[in-house]
Amino acid sequence: MNSEYSKELLRSGIIEAKTGNKTGAQRYLDRAIYMAGSHDVLAEAWFWMGEVTDDPAEKRKALENCLSHDLHHTRARRALAILDGKLKAGDIIDPNHLPAAPDGLRSADADRFMCPKCGGRMAFSPDGSSLVCDYCTRQHALGLGAKNEDEKDFIVAMATLKGHGKPLQEQAFHCNGCGAEFILPPKQISANCAYCDSPHVVNLENTNDLLAPDSILPHAFDQRQATRLLIDWVEGNNIKPEKKVDLPRGLYLPLWTFDIGGEVDYTAEVVEYETESPFSDQRERKVVRINDRYPVLVNDLPLPASRKLSAVFLKLIPTFDLSLVQTYDPRYLASWLAEVYDVPMADASLEARSQAFKEIKKRLPYLLNNANLVRTSSAGMLVESFKLVLLPVWMTELPFGGREHLVLINGQNGLVASDLPDQVDEDAGGLFGFLSDLLGE
Repeated sequence: MNSEYSKELLRSGIIEAKTGNKTGAQRYLDRAIYMAGSHDVLAEAWFWMGEVTDDPAEKRKALENCLSHDLHHTRARRALAILDGKLKAGDIIDPNHLPAAPDGLRSADADRFMCPKCGGRMAFSPDGSSLVCDYCTRQHALGLGAKNEDEKDFIVAMATLKGHGKPLQEQAFHCNGCGAEFILPPKQISANCAYCDSPHVVNLENTNDLLAPDSILPHAFDQRQATRLLIDWVEGNNIKPEKKVDLPRGLYLPLWTFDIGGEVDYTAEVVEYETESPFSDQRERKVVRINDRYPVLVNDLPLPASRKLSAVFLKLIPTFDLSLVQTYDPRYLASWLAEVYDVPMADASLEARSQAFKEIKKRLPYLLNNANLVRTSSAGMLVESFKLVLLPVWMTELPFGGREHLVLINGQNGLVASDLPDQVDEDAGGLFGFLSDLLGE
């Protein structure tokens, strides 16, 4: 009885809040909180109490109380982010009615990297520690060791256009060195000026519709070593290219990683006991049906953020040591190509959630002592946070079997992956096997 009464009080409070009667709403909500017997009613009542409170301290208290009863309360997390200054109310969009992409070129803000001593072009050194001038060899240390532990809040990003956007336009640059205007393809965030060759990197923090990278794994070796690794791999696999092979090209490819929490609701049948019947050779069994929840904790589930090379890139992803990622700094991209993502974060999060659910559903019977699953639901699962990581690769094409085959080399440790038929990538075990199972390969 109290449960239904508290829900009725909550409904009345919400109606009063929506009509602008804050005093009446507070009265109903306060009573609903006092009478509530469930966490759901308490969480919703505290959220609306925050909506009808003008005092920032009281609003924060109400939102924190809401989250104490429902940690995944989306609107409360979003409201708290606005209160903390992490999200601007004007940036919130309706994901079901996204604004159309503007026509024409996108005007891009870019950083230019030149030597402060002689004005020469500076490039990131693949020893992973500094920018080096091409002319006077002056070095500028990048301060490695600042590992990126922070991840972006999924709820906050999904409330803005950045969570749903992908590059649709070419970008126009103004070179601060020679004054030339040049155009960057929509899927690149770094380039050298076509006239003075000075390196530029797009400042994505200043865009309204794209997420900036959070982390990067710097390139660990140069083109000469990449070429040596390619030759060793080709010879080791007894491959005879049908024509000249282009030198490997160094670039960075984007990767999404997601942290997923919450719980999976399930109904399962378990054998309570099994005994031999004294009257026959048959065994008597008692099966009981249980309804429960299993906690979900998935950390850094990786997904390619670019569709173009995803098949081969997927093989290479498990060979990277993501524990060594550094905080993103645009100087790492000086004189290196880098692709921006073309898979929106919102789309990738749905795939990550689906993959995590499939894996948990597959393991759940064994975690429940070989119970027979009757029903499972992912309604309680939630993507909590994410990162956009740039991974170093060397890329080339291998002419073999009548066509060009893509070959990617891990720029961190030199391991190789390709789309060659009957090719066994023995180094890509572990997580690759996990991803393959999820994809049905």
